[in-house]
Amino acid sequence: MKAKDLNGTKTVPQRSALMPTLLIADRDQNERTGIAWLVSSYALPYTKVLTAGTLADAVRLIEAEVPHVVCIELDMIPRDAWDSFRELIHHYKPAVIVMTAEATFERALQGIQLHALDLWMKPQSPDTIRRMLTRCAKAVSPTAPVPDSGGETASPAVSYRSLFLAQESTVGSYRLMLIQPESAAALPPLLSFLQTYPFHAPPVLLPLSDAIVCVFSATPEQPLPQLRHLGQRLLAEWEEKHAEPLSIVIYDADDPLSTLHQKYRHARQAQEIRFFKGYRQVSVVEGKVDWLMIDPFLTPAEQRAWIDMLQDGDREKIKRWMYREFLNKEAPYPEPGLLRIRLTSILAQVRRFMKSYYLDQGALEDDYHRVFETILYNPILYRIVQEFLLFLYDVLEAVRIRREHARADVIEQAVRYLKDHFADSELRLEDVARHVERSPAYLSWLLSKRLNQSFRQLLTAIRLKEAERLLLETNLSIQEVADKCGFTNANYFSRIFKEKTGTSPRSFRNQKK
Repeated sequence: MKAKDLNGTKTVPQRSALMPTLLIADRDQNERTGIAWLVSSYALPYTKVLTAGTLADAVRLIEAEVPHVVCIELDMIPRDAWDSFRELIHHYKPAVIVMTAEATFERALQGIQLHALDLWMKPQSPDTIRRMLTRCAKAVSPTAPVPDSGGETASPAVSYRSLFLAQESTVGSYRLMLIQPESAAALPPLLSFLQTYPFHAPPVLLPLSDAIVCVFSATPEQPLPQLRHLGQRLLAEWEEKHAEPLSIVIYDADDPLSTLHQKYRHARQAQEIRFFKGYRQVSVVEGKVDWLMIDPFLTPAEQRAWIDMLQDGDREKIKRWMYREFLNKEAPYPEPGLLRIRLTSILAQVRRFMKSYYLDQGALEDDYHRVFETILYNPILYRIVQEFLLFLYDVLEAVRIRREHARADVIEQAVRYLKDHFADSELRLEDVARHVERSPAYLSWLLSKRLNQSFRQLLTAIRLKEAERLLLETNLSIQEVADKCGFTNANYFSRIFKEKTGTSPRSFRNQKK
């Protein structure tokens, strides 16, 4: 693993005296690409960035290129190669940063053995990566020109600092174009696309963690309608080669005293219009977006309407209500956060409906939590509504099946009705038969066959069970217990109770206590 001269002595190839080189060694291609993109987008002072996906490639590049800084994933080094790799690092003496997804003492010890300047626990923030790589560049090449903490190479007036810090912002005629892909993984190819795009007047590109800010000078040669046309052209040409959808917001303010920082804040707010319009759209916003304030909670009338729609299982009516309430919105748009709260209010109604049919478990319970997460975090409103409706249809289907099963099981319905109405001293077989939509004779036959009890025996057993509970848990008199259990006469109640339990109600209470 080490280079030697003709006499067998170890030799270390000379490093370039120019800006340092960086080696990124990680098994995850996204990690390698992401760090390399940060180096490029922040213009960190590295003349060359090398990448390796295997330990063998990393060793080869260390020996051939002699990088100044090595950023390596510890988990890619097997135990049997550890000693030789450590010797390699000590021989070539690069500045080392180690990465790991395993927060253990063993990993920390390995970092110490390599004299690592820093240990990154995955996932690491882009700001930490940028700051540490800048520090390493200064350490290995003190004379190399290192940018300030913003990492920008644009004009002094347009920088990350002027974008984020009010006190360092500048007044000027600028228009902002915020381009946001659906996935942050698409940012590196999007940046490359913009860097090579043939702009008539190239903007300053400021990559962020979820979007890229393009800062254009507002000149007569490039009026706002032309910038809108540029946004549409960018969108079309990007989609010819990439499946990842984009959302583009162009922000322009009439106020000549508005700073770049203020414009950026308002443009970020305007980016929320994507919630209503979706991706593959170019939105032009002139001035601050004023959201429409609404009451996010359901009114009593709306709550009753939802109870009725759910009980009726009316899918079409529910769909029309959701579409009318949430889709096809026009400016001024409701504040997105308030709409999310309104959706969770409806979900709460659905939750209570599920509980009433004992559906708050199993797959539907998992789907409920998934829809709740979708409401909170999905960036597009129509996707939330569609997911919500599909979940609602599954709930309504489950309820329909439960109801059909309940109708088929006449005995279950009859017993439930008896348990709900046993306190009625005038309850008759005919009343229960009418409830289950069967004849009294057929119901009586079913009870005898399935439960080996007559209607009167079943009703008496239910009443006596409740009487035992009241005797033990309350201080009601014997007469009051008899009344609550459907016995009009206390003496009759005591006689029946003693026949079934072998003791009087009073003795039962005293013995148990």
